[in-house]
Amino acid sequence: MSRYRGPRFKKIRRLGALPGLTSKRPRDLKKQLRSEKKSQYCIRLEEKQKLRFHYGLTERQLLRYVHIAGKTKGSTGQVLLQLLEMRLDNILFRLGMASTIPGARQLVNHRHILVNGRIVDIPSYRCKPRDIITTKDNQRSKTLVQNYIASSSYDYDELPKHLTLDSSQYKGLVNQIIDSNCLGLQINEFLVVEYYSRQT
Repeated sequence: MSRYRGPRFKKIRRLGALPGLTSKRPRDLKKQLRSEKKSQYCIRLEEKQKLRFHYGLTERQLLRYVHIAGKTKGSTGQVLLQLLEMRLDNILFRLGMASTIPGARQLVNHRHILVNGRIVDIPSYRCKPRDIITTKDNQRSKTLVQNYIASSSYDYDELPKHLTLDSSQYKGLVNQIIDSNCLGLQINEFLVVEYYSRQT
C-alpha cells in the first residue's frame, strides 16, 4: 500500500491529534470521545495506525522499523520511537523548519536540506548526535524555510532537549538521541510492538 493521501481530518477524528499529519485542527475533535467497547485487537490496531499516520510511513516501512528495533539492544518500543524520531523529515518538523512531516519530506526530496554540509534527499535518513542540519546556500531554499518559520505557531522555547535551532542562520543541531519523555505524540508503543508480534 502506498503513502496515505486521503482526507486527513478523517484520520484525526478517528485516532486523535496527529501533529505530524497536518498543522490544521478540526473543529469537531470532541466527537471522537465516544465510550464504545473496543476489542484488544482494535486498541492495538489504532495505536499502530496512529504511529503510522503521524510519521507518514507505509505499512512495509513501519514493519521494517519494528524488525530493526527488535534486533537492537533495549526495549523494542522505546528503540522503535527513537528510530522514527531520528528520521531527517521528523527532525525538520520538530525544529519548526516545516509545518508538517509531509512538508518536511518535500523539502528533503527537493534537495533544499544539507546534513553536515552535504545534500541529503532521503527523508528517512537517520540523523546522529552532533549532526548539523542547514538549508542549501541559495535564496530559494532559505526563503522556503523562512516562510515556514514565520507562518508557524510553533513555540521555539519548547524545543525538545535533543535539538537546538539557530533560526537566524536556519541551522539545527542534533545534540543527542531523543529521550522518550520528549515525544510530541501520546502513544503506547508497547501495544504497537504487541500488534506486530501477534502478526508474525
